[in-house]
Amino acid sequence: MSGPTKTMAALTGAALVLTTTYTVALGSSGWLWFGLMVLVVATIGMAAADSSTPASPRRRPPGRAGRPGTTQP
Repeated sequence: MSGPTKTMAALTGAALVLTTTYTVALGSSGWLWFGLMVLVVATIGMAAADSSTPASPRRRPPGRAGRPGTTQP
């Protein structure tokens, strides 16, 4: 995971703790839980997109100089 993805995951975890604390102390709020679920889905999507990108560009295999089909003097 990259830095921004880790940050988003940490913020999502903190939002879960705060939402749970709010619910225990003051009662349930449907919009608060809905917002948390949106944040969770966005975090999962970000992690999935981050894991599908290659870590480094692929290297080209060593080959002959020049373009194919051309002759060198």
